[in-house]
Amino acid sequence: MTATIIYKGELRCECTHLQSGTVIETDAPTDNRGKGEKFSPTDTLCVALTTCMITTMGIRSADMGIDLTNTQIDVTKHMLADPRRIAKIEVIFHLPALDVSEKDKLILQKIGDNCPVMKSLHPDLEVMATYKWG
Repeated sequence: MTATIIYKGELRCECTHLQSGTVIETDAPTDNRGKGEKFSPTDTLCVALTTCMITTMGIRSADMGIDLTNTQIDVTKHMLADPRRIAKIEVIFHLPALDVSEKDKLILQKIGDNCPVMKSLHPDLEVMATYKWG
């Protein structure tokens, strides 16, 4: 088992990662009867995608001797109403100014674009990833 989730009422959940004991809470967004005080479930999907992308890039970059520490990633979610779902996720990577060849940049970007979460998303979900180096 990976996690346990307890529905706390009022559209909020408490999620416990069993291996580490880390707890996160989710809340429905304000545009769907929630308080918007925590990440929504669809927000966590966007965060899962983005963290998976940079984590897989970080694994490969370490093997290449490239340090991606302090990369900032901005993620924006675009929802559709009928049926209610994520239509598009925009991801912008602000990577550090490094002396990295274009070939190595393309390798790392391809790794990010093919991370496990990306490969798990429905093909109708549009993901636009932009990589800004330096």
